[in-house]
Amino acid sequence: MKRKTFTCGLDAAIAVMGGKWKALILWELSQGPLRFGELKRSVPGISERMLILQLREMQTTGLVAREVYHQVPPKVEYSLTDFGHSLISVLIPLGKWGEEHMEHIEATTSA
Repeated sequence: MKRKTFTCGLDAAIAVMGGKWKALILWELSQGPLRFGELKRSVPGISERMLILQLREMQTTGLVAREVYHQVPPKVEYSLTDFGHSLISVLIPLGKWGEEHMEHIEATTSA
């Protein structure tokens, strides 16, 4: 498998957490481990299929851990890895920036 090379750090960061849903999923998981259903309810608008795809991608890149508890009924929890937690410190200022400019963003962005 050929390794991807990046043009800069931002290029690498976007490759790991780019897209609409990953940052929202990471934000929810920063509060603590969640089961799939809890995570789906806490990220409004995401489809079950998209959540599955995003979680798999984040597991592959090492942002999210999936822990299966062998019990009846089966229980699966998702949590951030140390690598995933390292992104939260970056998302906090981005979220603050979004809050400060939300009115402008809403006024200039189509649905």
